[in-house]
Amino acid sequence: MTAWIEKIENAKSLEELESYRVETLGKKGVLTLEFAKMKTIPNEEKKAFAENLNNQKELITKALDEKKAILEKEALEKKLELEKIDVTKFNNELSSGALHPVTQTMDKIINYFQNLNFAVEEGPLVEDDFHNFQALNLPQYHPARDMADTFYNKDYTLLRTHTSPVQIRTMLSQKAPIRMIAPGTVFRRDFDITHTPMFHQIEALVVDEADKISFANLKHTLVEFLQHMFGEVEVRFRPSYFPFTEPSAEVDISCVFCKGSGCRVCSQTGWLEVLGCGVVDQNVFDAVGYKDKSGYAFGLGIERFAMLIHNIGDLRSLFESDTRLLGQFK
Repeated sequence: MTAWIEKIENAKSLEELESYRVETLGKKGVLTLEFAKMKTIPNEEKKAFAENLNNQKELITKALDEKKAILEKEALEKKLELEKIDVTKFNNELSSGALHPVTQTMDKIINYFQNLNFAVEEGPLVEDDFHNFQALNLPQYHPARDMADTFYNKDYTLLRTHTSPVQIRTMLSQKAPIRMIAPGTVFRRDFDITHTPMFHQIEALVVDEADKISFANLKHTLVEFLQHMFGEVEVRFRPSYFPFTEPSAEVDISCVFCKGSGCRVCSQTGWLEVLGCGVVDQNVFDAVGYKDKSGYAFGLGIERFAMLIHNIGDLRSLFESDTRLLGQFK
């Protein structure tokens, strides 16, 4: 039996160890055959014979178990060694995603006005004529209603052409004072280097008692906002016309590319148009049942701001999913 234990202790593999187990404890193993002799042993000798075999079996079983534990540990270590990964072979640069420049710009604008206690309001993308046109003092003959500009549905609804309907819905559901912005998607029939059929706007509305809101409040708000977005730029207001505000103005900033000296982007003028604004027209207040109120409103295109902030030359590139462009905004 000592020879078998020595063989077991010198086994080189689990397969070799298993063969020794079969040869000793298997159905035809040497110990199994010895136990089979019990029936031929005289009764007075059986006890001693059985004790001797059990002792041998116990020794062999113990030797098998101990050697198996050793071989299994060696096999595991060998497997881990073969399968280990050398992390120094891999590039340390991580490939990660990022917010789209339009989303980045929108979030920055929303955060700015939320810090000024403006509420963020939302409205439906499919609008009716009253909220999108009529309540905003856009008469039936106004060119903005033309089929060439607006996506109309067969049931006389339409895809909203601006986020101004959210201002109307807010005034119809809330009482003054109101401080709100309405970010969202809008739709118009247009597609060129500076226009797309679907784009994003943020419009703002402030309403209070008649003697509390003036154009001076609007001017201060916009100058602070534009310098927050573009740095130390000059801001100018040019008289303009919008049906829903009176007086109205277009707002320009000194060109962020040439610093006002004149370049191709600003058409050598030194100025870039960025948004429209004005004092809310009384006809708009009449449409929502407001009496003795004053307010101001302004609206801007998110893509326009994103193009200026990130120096993007073609608006359409923001929607073409070109990874060469989007990869720059990680």
